[in-house]
Amino acid sequence: MSECAIRVKDLRKEYPGRSGPVKAVNGIDLEIARGECFGLLGPNGAGKTTTVEILEGLNQPTSGEVEVLGMTWARNASAIRQRIGVTLQETRFPDKETVHEVVTVFRSFYHKGLEPDSVLARVSLESKASAYVEQLSGGQQQRLAVAVALVGDPDIVFLDEPTTGLDPQSRRQLWEVIREFRDRGRTVVLTTHYMDEAERLCDRVAIVDQGEVIALGPPAELIARMGGEHIVEFAVEGPADETTLPESFRDLDSVLASRAESDGIALTVAEPHRAIPALLDELDRRARPLARLTTRHVSLEDVFVSLTGRHLRDDETNADAPPTRRGRRRAL
Repeated sequence: MSECAIRVKDLRKEYPGRSGPVKAVNGIDLEIARGECFGLLGPNGAGKTTTVEILEGLNQPTSGEVEVLGMTWARNASAIRQRIGVTLQETRFPDKETVHEVVTVFRSFYHKGLEPDSVLARVSLESKASAYVEQLSGGQQQRLAVAVALVGDPDIVFLDEPTTGLDPQSRRQLWEVIREFRDRGRTVVLTTHYMDEAERLCDRVAIVDQGEVIALGPPAELIARMGGEHIVEFAVEGPADETTLPESFRDLDSVLASRAESDGIALTVAEPHRAIPALLDELDRRARPLARLTTRHVSLEDVFVSLTGRHLRDDETNADAPPTRRGRRRAL
């Protein structure tokens, strides 16, 4: 059996736009191993969801090659559907069906799979088996969507923004479900806006921007490429002027890079105990009182900002891209 769960070569997807073709996916190459939790990271409009939809068989590529478990959608669509599970960004089930009924119906779509009760236990919904969907909290409905994706006992599960809008406790409950699935040797393809989620769950991540993979590797390796281990974030009192330009702090002791933030400046530093005194001395020399200062470790968010010059934001959209099937699962 091949060790590669998913193989993508020169994947491209174009849509007609007002001023010419929109390249939603622009030549992506990927290999995702069996038993790997693989993250696709990027803002809305970056191409990650379009890529996942093509892998799931919900969208057709303009060109390129896609193999899922050694098969292609053109030749083996039915066989692939029996071996994957899918959770969309937003899933709607009939309000007046019970949790157990929903999972039972989806189990009937597969030739083999898991018992509904065991799947509900896996996502900690066994106490809600007789509850109507409309009685579930947002976090419980998300876990029900994951249960539906798992009931066919898939080899690969696709999770598209599975924890968006959830409270911290519900997020962590879903993290445990994902870890347990991966620990059983199955493959997870995860898209997320949450960099902490990717750092905790993913063996490797691909950062996608403008339809291209701009960075690929284990989270720790991508973070190490930043060259520093810490971020010093600060703001000064008074109006911005030439004394508060980010580049004016790049020559301070132990500072490796600097960038503007919405409410201050962020410095990538090698040794905070050297950089912070140097920063305070420089601000004192410039007569700019410090308003705020914090330190933290470098994160995947910093990697993304260093590569693209912008933060991940949930409200980013691609105005030229047409609607996709990411919005909801059709009600039964």
